[in-house]
Amino acid sequence: MANISRAAIKQLVSRRFKAKITDNGVEAIARMLELEAERIAKFAVENARKEKREKVTGRDIERYIIERE
Repeated sequence: MANISRAAIKQLVSRRFKAKITDNGVEAIARMLELEAERIAKFAVENARKEKREKVTGRDIERYIIERE
């Protein structure tokens, strides 16, 4: 799994929404973000390979969002 910053999640909730979040809540968000990041990365790598590229680009990431809708 990815290493999503728990501190960044706490700061986001605190600063953006002016709310507190429990450690359990932070862990739940981190797990969900990690799973979604893995799905996006897998799609992006497969897309780059289809186009015979070794590097994933922003376009590959954006294509995930477009094709998901």
